Amino acid sequence: MTSPFTKHQDVEQQTLVQVLFEQQFKRSAELVCHAPGRVNLIGDHTDYNDGFVLPAAINYGTTIAASAREDNIVKVYAHDCDQQVSEFSLDEIVFDEQMMWSNYVKGSLQALLKKYPAIKGANLVVTGNVPQGAGLSSSASFEIAILKAFAELYQLTLDGVNAALLGQQAENDFVGCNCGIMDQLISAMGQQGHAMLLDCKSLSFEDAPIPEDLTLFIINSNVKRGLVDSEYNLRREQCEAVAKYFSASALREVTLTQLNLAQKEIEPVLFRRARHVITENERAVNTFKALKINDMATISAAMRDSHISLRDDFEVTTKEMDGLVEMIDAVLGDSGGVRMTGGGFGGCVVALVPNDLVTQVNEVVNTQYESQFALKPSIYLCTATQGAFRYNWVNIESDKIKINQ
Repeated sequence: MTSPFTKHQDVEQQTLVQVLFEQQFKRSAELVCHAPGRVNLIGDHTDYNDGFVLPAAINYGTTIAASAREDNIVKVYAHDCDQQVSEFSLDEIVFDEQMMWSNYVKGSLQALLKKYPAIKGANLVVTGNVPQGAGLSSSASFEIAILKAFAELYQLTLDGVNAALLGQQAENDFVGCNCGIMDQLISAMGQQGHAMLLDCKSLSFEDAPIPEDLTLFIINSNVKRGLVDSEYNLRREQCEAVAKYFSASALREVTLTQLNLAQKEIEPVLFRRARHVITENERAVNTFKALKINDMATISAAMRDSHISLRDDFEVTTKEMDGLVEMIDAVLGDSGGVRMTGGGFGGCVVALVPNDLVTQVNEVVNTQYESQFALKPSIYLCTATQGAFRYNWVNIESDKIKINQ
């Protein structure tokens, strides 16, 4: 059984990874699995604060060809990482300082072993087309694809929600990034043509259709970034400090009124960080509701305000990202929305662009961005695609799905 492929490039990945597997292991792969990357339409730095996020799985992802082994050895050929090969035993999983990509495999399998200690090794070939370091979650796509491959190889009763939790555990405990659950969950459980409103506190989610007359227009600023750095973890610590001041488990429990009343008693930087999170939660919910009724004016305003908040209160944008948002917003007005997306400090801008404005936005970005910032943009015209585990989710007909831990 293989995960669904929804676009031509996914089929190309599937063919490529099978050919590469035969070259590496002199036999055909038993199966091919695919897990998508994601773009977050709104709701950044809210997930680890028990808040709301609104991501969509995209038609760029990680594809893995796999075959089971009879021993405990895992051999991974990473075609896009300088064609490197990592080989290790499930009996001795150790962090690799040289091949950092391999730690996403190791961390995922270490987490999986705690739940399924009887699994054996595997031969794997990995390729992907999610731009790394761009904020489109290449790491979560990688983790979910690994977990899907092992789930199918060994017929594990692993659903997408628990796979997402294992992927998050891998990043938190093994790789060392204190990410929330959003990236892994949307890669596992995204619905084709929809965005997902995820409540990171109750761990429930709902889907809203993305109107067919809108294109997911993603621009990589090509300002390189990495989530496993001090700035990301510092923002999390700052949020936790404000929550602690209110004796709350997370900023989700704090209202804007409470925060404003305590403004004089909270450090200005911490106040701004908390204000972003609290107002961003409201924007995410309002955008979800607006998507359901195709209220583009509300979506446009929410995305604009989100970027301003991320720029001024959370301070995670760059001058290049701000420039991209300004030039695209000038074209879209209230007929579309644009903001930075992801962890920040570089990476991508996401826009919801009416199909009849795609050419114009493309021209503006290509003509203005490089001249202003001496960087070439990378543009991805995306569609919302299916998660790696969603197609066989038993409760797929439910309007609202509660995650069982």
